[in-house]
Amino acid sequence: MAWNEWEQLKADALQRQQGSAHMQLNQVDGGAPPKPSSYGDLKVANDGLTKIGTAAFELYNGLWDKARVAVPTSDSAAADLSKQGFALGAGLKHVSNRWDEQLKSLMDACAHISNHMRVTKKVHDGDEGYIQRQMSSIATLDAGFDERVGAPGEKNKIYGEPSKKKDD
Repeated sequence: MAWNEWEQLKADALQRQQGSAHMQLNQVDGGAPPKPSSYGDLKVANDGLTKIGTAAFELYNGLWDKARVAVPTSDSAAADLSKQGFALGAGLKHVSNRWDEQLKSLMDACAHISNHMRVTKKVHDGDEGYIQRQMSSIATLDAGFDERVGAPGEKNKIYGEPSKKKDD
């Protein structure tokens, strides 16, 4: 989605909101609330998280390798220019300091995104495994209590085959 389109959508929503007093309900009187899936489910695939985290990590490394200004060189050039009476020396020092601050801020943001995606992926994997374990144990337990699992009149297969008693 283009930035202009996003801005237009926000402006339209704000105009609709200001245009009339309104109330939004999540259910109709006497009716059941809509299922969450009718709103749309948030779906996150691990490969998507990995790609975002990897891109942030690569950007971090690229910034470290290519965007850093040689601070000692810039600072010494600024000092040298200032000693010679050029106002450009103070300007160069200011630009060097601001560049360094902004670069550190951007690199911190990239590191934060990369780390957050790694943690989110790990948490998502753990949640997914937990849910699968819980659902499988519930299904087994439910089948054991549900006599309707087999054909009418037959034993529930969840209990296994009846053991044969040996005659003494």
